[in-house]
Amino acid sequence: MLGGYLHFQAAFSRTGGVLRNRSRTKRNNKGIMTTLQLTYRGTVYPWHCDHMGHMNVMWYTGKFDEASWSLLSQIGLTQSYLKKQKKGLAALQQNITYKRELLAGDVVSIQSGVLDVAEKVVRIFHEMRNEETRGVAAFSVITGVFMDAVVRRSCPIPAEIRESILEVKLDEDTLYWAESLRSIPKPASLC
Repeated sequence: MLGGYLHFQAAFSRTGGVLRNRSRTKRNNKGIMTTLQLTYRGTVYPWHCDHMGHMNVMWYTGKFDEASWSLLSQIGLTQSYLKKQKKGLAALQQNITYKRELLAGDVVSIQSGVLDVAEKVVRIFHEMRNEETRGVAAFSVITGVFMDAVVRRSCPIPAEIRESILEVKLDEDTLYWAESLRSIPKPASLC
């Protein structure tokens, strides 16, 4: 365990404090990712369920939010980085598609990746699965803006962060849900 921590510390130091996710991923011939990164794993508790007996929509939003911060941390947008740089992120839009119900006791995982990055905007995809059945329970597309936390205005994403984002950018045309994404606005249309 300590060896893994020391390896992490050395990698973190070499990148100037920017976390880089070096897990094994599949990439196409252009170097673009065709697999998602694990960003969340948890359990549906009874208090997550509504009067119909399945997980209420507010908990999907919360779990997708946790996955977003995990993915952002993997690409270098850690809490310490954001505080030190006086930067932040704000959600502009979130679209959730519900596919299958989740019940109390279900273990869920979320895998994520970046669909697009523009000068100030990033668009993230999340896929939530029931770990037992491996069925897709829901997926979400979240568009967020990078911002100056002091003046509360959007600002350009720094080059080193943009590079990290591009390392986890997905080739959305090769994934099964590409057809569903066509109706969701891309960052350029939100700027």
